[in-house]
Amino acid sequence: MPAMKRAEAAQAQRHVHRGGKEALAKRLNRIEGQVRGLNKMVEEDRYCVDILTQIAAVRSALDAVALQLLRGHTHGCVQDAIRSGHGEPAIDELLTVVEKFAR
Repeated sequence: MPAMKRAEAAQAQRHVHRGGKEALAKRLNRIEGQVRGLNKMVEEDRYCVDILTQIAAVRSALDAVALQLLRGHTHGCVQDAIRSGHGEPAIDELLTVVEKFAR
């Protein structure tokens, strides 16, 4: 199979319809608003500690979204891969992602 076809097949396998999509979008929109608020705080020369506090809040909100996605991925995609006999690469991929959050 040509490299382009393999890449397309791999991408098609990675496209997942997940439940709770609307809730995730709502959370991300809220975070987007928080980031816009941060920009406004910088433009208004707000107190540095207030800006840093808001940055911590945005990071926490992003971490919560990431954990929600990670939970869904583990219980969905990884579990399905294990059941179908393709667990090893799915687990390796999962651990690679978890390592990014452990830094």
